Amino acid sequence: MIRFDTGEITEIALLGAHCDDLAIGLGGTLLTLAQAAPGLRVRALVLTGAGTERAEEERAALESFCPGADIDLTVLDLPDGYLPAHWVRVKDAVGTLARSCSPQLVFAPHRGDAHQDHRLLAELAPTEFRDHLVLGYEILKWENDTPQPAVFHPLPAGQAERKAELLMKHYPSQRDRDWFDEQSFLALSRLRGVQCRARHAEAFLLEKATITFGGA
Repeated sequence: MIRFDTGEITEIALLGAHCDDLAIGLGGTLLTLAQAAPGLRVRALVLTGAGTERAEEERAALESFCPGADIDLTVLDLPDGYLPAHWVRVKDAVGTLARSCSPQLVFAPHRGDAHQDHRLLAELAPTEFRDHLVLGYEILKWENDTPQPAVFHPLPAGQAERKAELLMKHYPSQRDRDWFDEQSFLALSRLRGVQCRARHAEAFLLEKATITFGGA
C-alpha cells in the first residue's frame, strides 16, 4: 500500500446536497484537518435546508467538526430530492463557490451515489473545480450503493467514536431513520479501516490526479 502526503492544507471546499451529508461522509477527516491546521479555512456549500431546523443543525455541527476553523457556510433552499430539475441553480452555486475560494482540497459526493441529488453534485463539482484535487466521499444510507474506494484516510485514535458522537448530538431530526445510529457509522469506518490496515478510516473516490516526479 502506497502512502501519499498532501502537504500543508490551509483551505478546503465542501460540497453537500443535504444537511448532514458532509458530517456523515467526512466528519472524521474534518476533525483531523482542523486539528492539524489551526485556523483552517473551510468554505462549505449545502444545497438544501435553508430556513429549516436542518440548517441550524448543520451550522452547529460544522463548528463542532471543525473547531477553531474559519468557517463560511452557505445553505440554499433548493428542494430535497429534486436537484436535477434545478440544474442551472446548482451549477451556478457551485461555480460561485469555486470563484470565491482557493482550496487545496475539495470534497464532494461521488458519481456512483444512487441518490440523484448527490450524483448531480458529484458530476458538477469537477466542472467548476477543474484544477483541484476533488475527493468523492461516501454517504451511508438505505441504498446498496456502497462504492469501492481507492483513497483511505486512517483516522487517529478516538476520532471515529467522536464523529459518531457528534452526528448523534447535532442531527436530532435524523434519529428516526433506522440506519442513523452510532453502530452504523462505526461499522463503516471499521470496514474502511480493515481495508487500509487501520482501526478506523474514511474512504474517498478519486477520478483524476497528476503526479510530479523529482520535484516541481
